[in-house]
Amino acid sequence: MVEIFFWPDESAPLYFEYELSPHNYELPILVPNDKGTFFGWLPWHYEGERKTRHATQITSKSWTAEFFIPYALLKPLANVPPAKGIKWRCNFYRIDYDQGSSEWSWRPIRTNFHDIESFGTIVFN
Repeated sequence: MVEIFFWPDESAPLYFEYELSPHNYELPILVPNDKGTFFGWLPWHYEGERKTRHATQITSKSWTAEFFIPYALLKPLANVPPAKGIKWRCNFYRIDYDQGSSEWSWRPIRTNFHDIESFGTIVFN
């Protein structure tokens, strides 16, 4: 499973999460997270210009994933689409369950993947 988290506006306790499985099943959701208190999550409606594109490939030793998330899907979150110089908090994960659990994250986490205070920052140029 690969997961990404986009938090384009730190003043709002709301971010976008996208999951893609090795078998090409996806889950785009909106997550309310107020300082570690979760209020569930909402499936995100997407069709037309909001539709994602994704593909996976499995071999005997590995799997790869690629996806495209249009800015239109992230509306009505603030700072979307991002202007030059805008900063978003985010993180990227990979989880495998082949023999136990193996995890990788772009930015280290303290508690779980929803540890928004540990998200890194990307700057749009």
